[in-house]
Amino acid sequence: MKETDREAVATAVQRVAGMLQRPDQLDKVEQYRRREARKKASVEARLKAAIQSQLDGVRTGLSQLHNALNDVKDIQRSLADVSKDWRQGINTIESLKDVKDAVVRHSQLAAAVENLKNIFSVPEIVRETQDLIEQGALLQAHRKLMDLECSRDGLMYEQYRMDSGNTRDMSLIHSYFGSTQGLSDELAKQLWMVLQRSLVTVRRDPTLLVSVVRIIEREEKIDRRILDRKKQTSFVPPGRPKNWKENMFKILDKTVITRIEGTQADTRESDKMWLVRHLEIIRKYVLDDLIVAKNLMVQCFPPHYEIFKNLLSMYHQALTIRMQELASEDLEANEIVSLLTWVLNTYTSTEMMGNVELAPEVDVGTLEPLLSPNVVSELLDTYMSTLTSNIIAWLRKALETDKKDWIKETEPEADQDGYYQTTLPAIVFQMFEQNLQVAAQISEDLKTKVLVLCLQQMNSFLSRYKDEAQLYKEEHLRNRQHPHCYVQYMIAIINNCQTFKESIVSLKRKYLKNEVEDGMSLGQPSMDGILDAIAKEGCSSLLEEVFLDLEQHLNELMTRKWLLGSNAVDIICVTVEDYFNDFAKIKKPYKKRMTAEAHRRVVVEYLRAVMQKRISFRSPEERKEGAERMVREAEQLRFLFRKLASGFGEDADGYCDTIIAVAEVIKLTDPSLLYLEVSTLVSKYPDIRDDHIGALLALRGDASRDMKQTIIETLEQGPTQVNPNYVPIFREIIVPSLNVAKLLK
Repeated sequence: MKETDREAVATAVQRVAGMLQRPDQLDKVEQYRRREARKKASVEARLKAAIQSQLDGVRTGLSQLHNALNDVKDIQRSLADVSKDWRQGINTIESLKDVKDAVVRHSQLAAAVENLKNIFSVPEIVRETQDLIEQGALLQAHRKLMDLECSRDGLMYEQYRMDSGNTRDMSLIHSYFGSTQGLSDELAKQLWMVLQRSLVTVRRDPTLLVSVVRIIEREEKIDRRILDRKKQTSFVPPGRPKNWKENMFKILDKTVITRIEGTQADTRESDKMWLVRHLEIIRKYVLDDLIVAKNLMVQCFPPHYEIFKNLLSMYHQALTIRMQELASEDLEANEIVSLLTWVLNTYTSTEMMGNVELAPEVDVGTLEPLLSPNVVSELLDTYMSTLTSNIIAWLRKALETDKKDWIKETEPEADQDGYYQTTLPAIVFQMFEQNLQVAAQISEDLKTKVLVLCLQQMNSFLSRYKDEAQLYKEEHLRNRQHPHCYVQYMIAIINNCQTFKESIVSLKRKYLKNEVEDGMSLGQPSMDGILDAIAKEGCSSLLEEVFLDLEQHLNELMTRKWLLGSNAVDIICVTVEDYFNDFAKIKKPYKKRMTAEAHRRVVVEYLRAVMQKRISFRSPEERKEGAERMVREAEQLRFLFRKLASGFGEDADGYCDTIIAVAEVIKLTDPSLLYLEVSTLVSKYPDIRDDHIGALLALRGDASRDMKQTIIETLEQGPTQVNPNYVPIFREIIVPSLNVAKLLK
């Protein structure tokens, strides 16, 4: 109590402290006191009422306990009187045994008299029942059968009660009613036939299906009654329990399995699309059957049969077995795709189990998978292995077909922009697209794996493509007259590289949806480098073709014939322009590089002719004539390549400027300024070597040996600053050693 008082005081202090936190609240102390007094009075009143209620309850309980005690005493006295009377009546009960036996015999005779009419009419009832079964009047037939079974079971039960060990009389009764079991079996066959066709029957004659269900339900009630009596008497009539409800579900299950198995109308030998047709028929049949079951069959069965739920389970189990059987067969790649697409997607889609007409009874989220993850994984592994082999074979065949086109006498086709091309990129990426679309139907993971596989095989394929293009070039160089359309098909090969690059980018963009997947694909070997190498090699082979035709005219440059008025550069320009009219069919990225390379190589060949000492000018007039001719030809070449490069947005005039710069050295009339002019040339073109300078001075024809030596040695000592953007042009020009030796002598 002291602890309680302390807690009460602490609570009160806390409450008062909460009320009196500000000075202005002191004015309300009396108001607070009256409010607390009212609360206290209210609590005390409720407490008194509660205590009074408890006291009234205790008083009532005590009164009831007192009355119960008196009742127990009365019962105890009554039981004592009954016990006394029972002990006195034991002898009397034993003397009534004969009466008891008479009662039993009377009961048996009464049962026999009661069933006497039925006993004599058994053969007639059997015939009537048989006729009714044959006529399809199943309810009337079952009524007759129930009467026969009731008579038989009643007689056998009375015999069992009188003398359970008398098998002779029991056998006699059973033999007399022997046709009853046959009728029961015959009726059961008719019921099972109706159930086997229940999905058809429920649409044509639902009354017949209802009659079958009523008969089964009657038999179930009889089975339950007999099993209950068995617990008391141990007597069970022959043929019981019939368990027709259990048998009904077994029949329905077998019917479902047979229906699923019977949908395969074709084999692989007779129809390559056998599995697709088989799965589509299954889908249609199962969907139609379940819709009928949901809308019609449930109205013919009692709710506790849960007929739709059970049928759904039967169909799902039958489909599971069938899909496992199909998965265990030696399926081809396209058949694996068809099976997995159906199992993983179609089955739970709106085309089947997710159909709105089956909702809400069918929840696809609760359905077990038709194939286990291990089986699915094995099928996917088999598919990927087969697909790898197929892609390799398809790519090899596509390349062989494309190679046959390369030797045709007709030009390759052009795309909508007029660029030459072959069908190879379209064939390859159409194949990739088809396989990726198929994989996407199964799962995103498989789609990614297939894409990675395609990119891997594409990388290997491009290496073979590069080798074949090189062999194609070498074969042509052995006989330049063959193939007839070599240039056109080499252009198509170059354009194919650009098409391949664009198609690869498009494929990644279309089938890679996030950065993680993109990272996976980027881990694959880069194909851009291979494609650029193929295109570069193709462009080089075409330029090589050009320069093979230019070789004779390039050899005329810087010769005495050239100085006297050769038209070699005119022919060079016409030839280059003629070739580049064909090269216009090359796509822009490669054509741009090819034009720049052709420009560079023509200038390099021109400069190489300068360094070959094919001519040595004999007078200032020849030097002037030669230099002016070089400038004119440089401008002629500049005009040509500006024309060829129009539309590229690049200016490569620097190459031709090199010829003009060399011409300035040749044109110089004052030998004392030769060192200055040469040093200016070297500063512009830091890759120029002393042998180049020696050849250039030899071309002038007026430089003494000492002057040449002095200029070369002085330039070697001077520092040279190289422009980081400078593209070397003299590096690959080799001056014949014989000429250099002569110059230094």
